[in-house]
Amino acid sequence: MSADNRRIRLGRYLRLCYSLSDLLLFNLIFGLALWLFPDVAADDLRLMWVMVSVSYMAILVRNRGLRLKDRTILLDRVVADSLINVGVHALFFLSLCELLARTPIPLSFYLIYYAMMVVALPVWNIVSRRLVKAYRRRGFNFTRVAIVGANRTAERLRDELDSDAGFGYRTLGFFDEKCPDGFKYSNQYSGTIDDLGRFVVENKIDQIYYTLPDEGSRSMQRVVKIADDNCAEFFLVPPADPSLGRGFTLHRIGAITVLAGRRNPLKNPFNAGVKRAFDLVASTIFLCTLYPLIYIPVAIAIKLTSPGPVYFKQKRTGYEGRSFNCYKFRTMHVNKDADTCQATANDKRKTRLGDILRRTSIDELPQFINVWRGDMSIVGPRPHMLKHTEDYSKLIDQYMARHIVKPGITGWAQVNGYRGITDQLWKMERRVEYDVWYIENWTFLLDLKIIVRTVINAVHGERNAF
Repeated sequence: MSADNRRIRLGRYLRLCYSLSDLLLFNLIFGLALWLFPDVAADDLRLMWVMVSVSYMAILVRNRGLRLKDRTILLDRVVADSLINVGVHALFFLSLCELLARTPIPLSFYLIYYAMMVVALPVWNIVSRRLVKAYRRRGFNFTRVAIVGANRTAERLRDELDSDAGFGYRTLGFFDEKCPDGFKYSNQYSGTIDDLGRFVVENKIDQIYYTLPDEGSRSMQRVVKIADDNCAEFFLVPPADPSLGRGFTLHRIGAITVLAGRRNPLKNPFNAGVKRAFDLVASTIFLCTLYPLIYIPVAIAIKLTSPGPVYFKQKRTGYEGRSFNCYKFRTMHVNKDADTCQATANDKRKTRLGDILRRTSIDELPQFINVWRGDMSIVGPRPHMLKHTEDYSKLIDQYMARHIVKPGITGWAQVNGYRGITDQLWKMERRVEYDVWYIENWTFLLDLKIIVRTVINAVHGERNAF
């Protein structure tokens, strides 16, 4: 047996290990809760141990192994799934205890048990997913992929599959009528669709991705049949521009399949209320506690090192395209180009203190005032100066889509490295792509993840902050 085949066989046990480890965790935490409440359920102890495991069966039905099958799932989704699983277990366990236990169980026991699980399960799922990704980076549990199409969509798909070795994808070949000039992965062009069937068999392909635009032709039917005949998964990849975002959902109109753009989650009043409540509480606490301790020494330093005001106010584009005054600690000498020219690495307009404030992101802290006033959110697309909005809205599709939510102090684009000067068009295009993705995939946990990554980046120092 080849080394690759052995690695695939070993990978098949990952899902079982994942489920058994979660089940073991529920039982270990249950044992810890019993240790804290030694007088609980003395008459029903064995029965309760059984009910802990039986209740986990409901989680297995819900999961069906999706956490490992979806190799590119984000950690905030892992945390959300973990919390839902704790809730599912609690629902079934409490119901069984109510029906079968002979003696009443104190509410405090349940609260302690599930309070510990709310912490333990997400932490373990994050750690275990890291371990699985490390396992895949060593060459185990990989998925063999073939891509039908030698075009821009195929290139972008391959780039995403390769973006993290922990996803465990191996793209083995591309198939099209011909390999066009300039195709990025021409060295892996493996022939026409006529060659696909033999290639799938010889290389034991697990997944086939179809990226050709002629989905109504017989070629897609042939590819689907090849996938079915060889027990490979088939995926249709629509040739959508990346700036449109990734939030499409599948619908049917009679016999016709259509892709619909996902609605903005923050259009939901509950989601918007949660986000605004967090912004208001967090900004109020910060402005009343830490901000005065930061403001006093920074304001004195700014006044001592250069003439001018402590705050720099600039008109920027905000929610629904409306302008607002965005606040920052002043990091430059007063100049006439502040509203038209971005700062550069060796910008002579910057003060020595300003350079420090920018690299540590301290200059952005006055924007908590904007958050408290409702002009901004803690997390969202960064607000741009009016000149940039005027220029880039003419050059980049979906640029104005950034403004269907409030701008943020930090954002998904910034924690992924797209911060600082946008001296080339592609940099702003990538920023817009990340911003639109954030808008379409917003969750409260994603906001928390971005905040944590922002703090970590600020401690380490921002490479692109100048």
